Amino acid sequence: MRDTKESRLLLVLLIAIAFALITVDIRGGQESPVDGARQAAAAVFGPVENGVAAAVDPIGNAIGAVRDSGERHDRIAVLERENAALKARLGSDARNRSRVRQLDDMLKKAANGQYGIKAAEVIAIGAAQGFSWTVTIDIGSRDGIRRDMTVLNGDGLVGRVTTVGPDTATVLLANDPDFTVGTRMERTDELGFATGQGDRPLSVQLLNGKAKVHKGDRLVTFGSQADTPFVPGVPVGEVVRVDPSGGDLTRNIFVRPYAGFSKLDIVGVVVQAPRTDPRDSVLPPKPKPTPTPTVTVTVTPSPDGPGQDTAGGDAAAPGRDTGNGADTGNGRDTAGTDTGRADE
Repeated sequence: MRDTKESRLLLVLLIAIAFALITVDIRGGQESPVDGARQAAAAVFGPVENGVAAAVDPIGNAIGAVRDSGERHDRIAVLERENAALKARLGSDARNRSRVRQLDDMLKKAANGQYGIKAAEVIAIGAAQGFSWTVTIDIGSRDGIRRDMTVLNGDGLVGRVTTVGPDTATVLLANDPDFTVGTRMERTDELGFATGQGDRPLSVQLLNGKAKVHKGDRLVTFGSQADTPFVPGVPVGEVVRVDPSGGDLTRNIFVRPYAGFSKLDIVGVVVQAPRTDPRDSVLPPKPKPTPTPTVTVTVTPSPDGPGQDTAGGDAAAPGRDTGNGADTGNGRDTAGTDTGRADE
């Protein structure tokens, strides 16, 4: 449309009419003269507006949902990170508590036996060294570790050092078939040699074929010459089975080791042997037996007394001799007096 005087005049006229209609509509209220026209326009354009809204709303909703989902995704990601950190912290705390307990138990064992130990952490199992039962610890020659040193933990004997590197060392576990250690019985001082059997109890051969051994008896290390490879007094295990002697010169028993070889974490290498044999002082206290309750039954005698005849009231049955030669014929004892004449 060209910008001419006529078009400008028409625009001004339309604006003036629009203002006039707005003024009339406002002043008329509900009785406005243009209300009918408004309703007619609503009837004509209402369906069009609804159709446009129906078409546009899903797009708007989708856009809002995408925006909100992004916010939710970010929040979920934050929560997942927080949960992961919390779980890691809780797991770490639980592991730290377990390791502190293990270290504390081991230090008590060392104090009881007067062992000088250097604590270490198990960092690998023995797959790299073959099929033997071994573990790798995180200390080596730089920490004063040498070959053939005794290794223990808070439960008892773990093994001995076999290979030493600058920062690590390999420990042969006590349940390895190539492992042998001299043992001593707690109660009888009987000597023997324990050999590993993998995941089965240790096999111990006692030197005395007639030794008296019972299930539950406990063993400690006997010790080696110059305390190498074993120091004395380290708890080994508890007897679980005893084979019959059969007249042999030696006797075989089976011992469940105190140490759990499948769950080793904190161990200690004995770098200084005790001055004297600690004997049995490193063994854990024996559990106290649970007292068995005793039930006492009290029998109350009958008021009539045993042997009394409650029906007749007589102490003896009728016609029975009371043992003193006098019978009254009705069961009453007359204390040796006969109602008849004695010379008849």
